[in-house]
Amino acid sequence: MTAFWRPAGDREIRVGLAGLGSMGRNHLRVIASRPNARLVAIADPVPDALAAAGAAAGTGAAGFAEPLAMIAEADLDAVVIAAPTTAHLPLALAAIGRGIAVLVEKPLAPTVEEALEIVAASRATGVPVQVGHVERFNPAVRELGRLLHEERWLSTVYAITSRRAGPFPARIRDVGVTVDLATHDVDICSWIAGERPVRVHAETAQRIHADHEDLLFGLLHFPSGVVAQLDVDWLTPAKRRQLVVVGEEGMFELDYLTQRLTFTRATDTTNPRLIGGYAPTFEGEVAVLPVPAGEPLAFEHDAFLQVVREGGRPEVDAEDGLWAVGVATALLDAAARREVVTLDGFAARFATA
Repeated sequence: MTAFWRPAGDREIRVGLAGLGSMGRNHLRVIASRPNARLVAIADPVPDALAAAGAAAGTGAAGFAEPLAMIAEADLDAVVIAAPTTAHLPLALAAIGRGIAVLVEKPLAPTVEEALEIVAASRATGVPVQVGHVERFNPAVRELGRLLHEERWLSTVYAITSRRAGPFPARIRDVGVTVDLATHDVDICSWIAGERPVRVHAETAQRIHADHEDLLFGLLHFPSGVVAQLDVDWLTPAKRRQLVVVGEEGMFELDYLTQRLTFTRATDTTNPRLIGGYAPTFEGEVAVLPVPAGEPLAFEHDAFLQVVREGGRPEVDAEDGLWAVGVATALLDAAARREVVTLDGFAARFATA
């Protein structure tokens, strides 16, 4: 492996893209629009997809049927890995070994063991690895983070509820809904809480997926006492992406899809009001908060390219990706064992990666 990694500086960044599935095509579009970056190589085993991508990019990028060949032969500063999850480990290790910065789609890897290998390689070489937890770059999420972490609108967070549901995506065959989707929510909840969970519990179901679970109800417990509830499935006929954060001073509600963020302020509990003339309650004042619109994937790429140019730690690095996979695996373990699973052992393994 390479002994060290050096930022690219101000020169044009040469980028390769591995994988041209639905997410890969989104990456292709965004990379082609980034200033001071050029897509120089594309890899996919499907000839028609490769030809269409080359024409759409309009960059004259070299085409490769094999992503490992692209990493070995193309002159790259950075590579985006949008191949199936089971291919992430060999591609990431090959790139790290050649000193190529990596943006790898989430989940980082299908198993904790493979994720640990990527983290260890990144640590040993200094090559940056950013994981595509794109929700961190959603403008509504970023504003929520600013209000929570900088403005301190909630002095204490009590609970987080995350719902991520929608129809079954036929393209996902290699992992279930927990590793594929719930890793987003594990990452977001940990980021909001500012800490890692210490124990989890879960229930799962397999209704229409041939090999894996397609429904998860999960609970995460954090050291500070914050509790997070995950509701994730591939069974809901309409796409839903929602987050609720409840704390001492009120409640944030966020819609990832519309980028709408509201805050309901807790009111004086000594002066209850009636809702609809019925039960007495303590209805709070609701404010719709301004959120500048933008594409999360574009912001994710901008953050990655800044690291490639200047160095530093990626905003969502390999360690974050490892923890998301580790907690998702613990949720599956808890569901299989029908008991609470603690994360002490995983934390110890992580520390020695």
